[in-house]
Amino acid sequence: MIIRFNRVLLTSESVEWSNEYMTARILVVDDIATNVKLLEARLMAEYFQVFSATSGQEALDICASSQIDIVLLDVMMPGMDGFEVCRRLKADPKTMHIPVVMVTALNEMSDRVTGLEAGADDFITKPVNDLALITRVRSLARLKMVTDELRLRAEAGSEMGIEQMLHHKDGGEGRSKVLIVDDRVSSYERVVKTLSRDHDVKVITDPQEALFVAAEEDFDLLVVSTGLENFDSLRLCSQLRSLNRTRMLPILMVSNPDEEAKLIRALDMGVNDYVMRPVDKHELLARVRTQIKRGRYNAGLRDSVQQTVEMAIKDGLTGLNNRRFFDSHLVTAFDKAKSSGQNLSVLIIDIDHFKPVNDTHGHDAGDDVLREFANRIRKNIRNVDTACRFGGEEFVLLMPDSDLDLACIVAERMRKEIAAHPFIISGGTKQINITVSVGAACIAGPDDTWEELMKRSDEALYRAKHNGRNQVVSKAA
Repeated sequence: MIIRFNRVLLTSESVEWSNEYMTARILVVDDIATNVKLLEARLMAEYFQVFSATSGQEALDICASSQIDIVLLDVMMPGMDGFEVCRRLKADPKTMHIPVVMVTALNEMSDRVTGLEAGADDFITKPVNDLALITRVRSLARLKMVTDELRLRAEAGSEMGIEQMLHHKDGGEGRSKVLIVDDRVSSYERVVKTLSRDHDVKVITDPQEALFVAAEEDFDLLVVSTGLENFDSLRLCSQLRSLNRTRMLPILMVSNPDEEAKLIRALDMGVNDYVMRPVDKHELLARVRTQIKRGRYNAGLRDSVQQTVEMAIKDGLTGLNNRRFFDSHLVTAFDKAKSSGQNLSVLIIDIDHFKPVNDTHGHDAGDDVLREFANRIRKNIRNVDTACRFGGEEFVLLMPDSDLDLACIVAERMRKEIAAHPFIISGGTKQINITVSVGAACIAGPDDTWEELMKRSDEALYRAKHNGRNQVVSKAA
């Protein structure tokens, strides 16, 4: 079948386009050359970069070797049909994140459900509506851009491919939390009944309350009715996208067939998907499953990025901040203290005779001591203080708004607590006594520098160790 376009005038009344310029790499897959040319022309007019394939296998090869952002996939092709191509794309960790839109003349609901269950992100029916096509492509391109950025950052800290890692995690199976916002019982009853089988469903009839609940609780998906009686559903979606806690929460709208313009605006502002009334339960389940799976995929990427950041600034053994973090944080804290006229103190803490611990009891015992030592530091400092592992058995504590007297009081309390209670090692079978030496220093005046502050702390530590260890020594300017 040849694709025909229904021309729609793009006016401010029909849709408000984002001012943000956006392009993407689109793969058009169709065995009829005329269809490919028509889609190419329409997409290139919007400055998308367009690739083409005339068979399922060619499409798979292009996706595997090129940076494709979206696939527009014809269903009815000889040999490997669009459903099978979609299944293979979504089963491959290297291509599973690429959005797939089925372009089809099939109008049967069973065909749509088959495509959604194969992993398709949406359907566009022939003849293709220009406005619906471009809006949907732009919406998926934004989503893909976010996903790609997360993947890039996650890959930087992962030894294995991030897709392979996430492919083995929960990608949408199992029960999840769904929030439904609808103020008409007759509207949400069927949706609740359908989703409750596989998901924990919560219904809120007040949109303003729903905004707070969505921000406070961890939901996997938000389902919003376009037919809210006393509130603009698009306003609610806009508010959700403006809050940090709900900015990435997948949103699925339940709409009436005559609300195409509203849906197009919804997609343009960041709504992820929609389902039309009367709601087919199989289509609803498939779309919900797709959005939850994609949402969890991106959440997994964000977690991986966060872990990468933590690995860069955290000491893996003790959980304290590391030397890299301290070197950066010290300069910031010092400049802030100087500009505000506040005090800033530094404690450098060294475990006495640590080498014999490793030599006598083994490195595992030494690790036990370091971990417990870090725990005791945490218990003896304020929330505003910053404790770091400086290297080996040496630790450093940065104390904002603290003069030298207060720093020495804290250091002495810590020293006594460590000396008074033996450290448990070797899985709880042995105890050893540990002591520490501490060097303390404080900002000395308006001409002081952070380098001089650290130098005085280090010199004070040297004196503490030289004088017999297990003591606190301070050094003023």
